Amino acid sequence: MELQCKVQNYEWGKLGLESTVAKLLSNANPNITIDPEKPYAELWMGTHSNGPSLIIERDILLSEYLKDNHDAVGPDVKRKFGVTVPFLLKVLSVRKALSIQAHPTKDHAEVLHKSFPDMYKDPNHKPELAIALTPFEALCGFRPTTQIKDFLKNLPELAQILPQDNLSSFLNNDSVDESEKLLKKIFQSLMNCDKDVISSSLKNLHARLAKEGAETQTMLLYSLVQRLYKDYPGDVGCWAPYFMNYIILRPGQAIFLKPNLPHAYLSGDCVECMACSDNVVRAGLTPKHIDVPTLVDMLDYKSYATEELLFVPQLEDENSCIWRPPVPDFAVAKIRVESGDSYNTKVRPSPSVFIIISGSGEACDTEPVQIRPGVVLFLKASRQLTLTPAENSHIEAYQAICNI
Repeated sequence: MELQCKVQNYEWGKLGLESTVAKLLSNANPNITIDPEKPYAELWMGTHSNGPSLIIERDILLSEYLKDNHDAVGPDVKRKFGVTVPFLLKVLSVRKALSIQAHPTKDHAEVLHKSFPDMYKDPNHKPELAIALTPFEALCGFRPTTQIKDFLKNLPELAQILPQDNLSSFLNNDSVDESEKLLKKIFQSLMNCDKDVISSSLKNLHARLAKEGAETQTMLLYSLVQRLYKDYPGDVGCWAPYFMNYIILRPGQAIFLKPNLPHAYLSGDCVECMACSDNVVRAGLTPKHIDVPTLVDMLDYKSYATEELLFVPQLEDENSCIWRPPVPDFAVAKIRVESGDSYNTKVRPSPSVFIIISGSGEACDTEPVQIRPGVVLFLKASRQLTLTPAENSHIEAYQAICNI
């Protein structure tokens, strides 16, 4: 069943047809006019109440259809999650940074929702998987401690606004066990620093780095920090690259954002899948509500090397690979079928949502559907889809399922 899906026009999204979201939208429905001045940030595919998908042929919301068709989710999903699609599949097109953030654990989400229901609107966790469609920039996880120390030693503008006793303890500590506690104190003091002090320190940093040579500018991430400063002048989040890993994913590479892992997307296009929740705790690079005390207290302060953060898929067969995060809510398969071939998808015990990313042809469960980039399909549990590319074409698709 083909779905009509919700577009979110958040301010940080890419404009017009520079956005993969907009391109997919216009390919799927040529009658849609794309506004070149408008941001097309996210395409939502699923049953989330903030952007529910519609079954085109039946003119009914997918969530409503499922109420009378429990077989569509399958007994395993019904038993675990109820009669719902427990994941949300998205395509994101990021023009500028969208908030330093983390997502709570399931238990923590329940506490936050109970205590602050207006801010944290559901009691679910929100682990996420991001798979790059284009070169995709992100900040993710805290850097190795040695890297953070080197930056602090070479950035007097940053060092002088931190409590000197905390700074000294952190710089002189060699104990792995103590480093996380000391890093938390440093990061907490930075996040709680007076806004005028932060603004002044950033202004001084940019004045100095603008005069430095190319080698020093590269070492101190001038190009990246300059971009953040331009989009969010005076924001404490502009200091984040000196604490968090800066990653550029190549198309097909992925990161899994487990609970409490700090991250911020910076630019590029990706397929994203997550538990069906909108729980985000933010603390910078955003005009939205920030909750510094909650974020600082919940973060994972472990140091990660960038290669530790890459999440590698498993090969299922010559046409399919799958990313299986350590959560039951979702997994994502990437399927590629070349011209002259035909492919039967794996039979899954859960419902599936497919997004066609490139190529053309037809998909058939009981009745064939013509597919092209941007077409989104819902497949019932324990059913199989046959993908057949058009002549001299191919089909590339992403399939979201429950990981049960």
